[in-house]
Amino acid sequence: MQPVLSTSALALHNLGLAAGFGGSLFGRVAFNPSVHVIKDHTDRGAVVNRAWQRYNWINVIGMGFTAASWLIGRTLVSGRSIDRTARQLTLTKDLLLATSIVTGGATVVAGRMLAQQAPEGRVDLDGGNEASPRTPEKARSLIKFINVAGNVGLWTSAGVIALTAILNMRASRSLKWNLVGRFLP
Repeated sequence: MQPVLSTSALALHNLGLAAGFGGSLFGRVAFNPSVHVIKDHTDRGAVVNRAWQRYNWINVIGMGFTAASWLIGRTLVSGRSIDRTARQLTLTKDLLLATSIVTGGATVVAGRMLAQQAPEGRVDLDGGNEASPRTPEKARSLIKFINVAGNVGLWTSAGVIALTAILNMRASRSLKWNLVGRFLP
């Protein structure tokens, strides 16, 4: 039987990952490409910037839950208590999660900087993540950075989700982990 706090921490960890990954995926494949139906290019910028500024709070809170639950769990379990492969997967997850957090934070900051490039965030855009020919160079550079960092963050978050599932499955089959897990809060 899993302890309640450990189960709650895992649930918060997974919900944080889901919020960050799901929001970013939705934005990249659905929201950003759809704003081209808005006729005025600066209205596009206003809508995109306002939407992302609002959702970034969800991303930050979600990644905060994910990072906090992982860091607390990592102080208690290194993966060694399961097996050598779990230890390697744990270290890989450390790297992917750190990359996801850094790129996520960087896109939040760059998004704020982009929104400040025009009153009310009305940056001239062709699409949600595409500069128009009239977009000033600084805004154009920020958009490029957000696209690259956002894609890296999306893929590393996907990796963290996959590794979380793999580690959970490995742990459930480990006699050592089940013994250690009984003593976790």
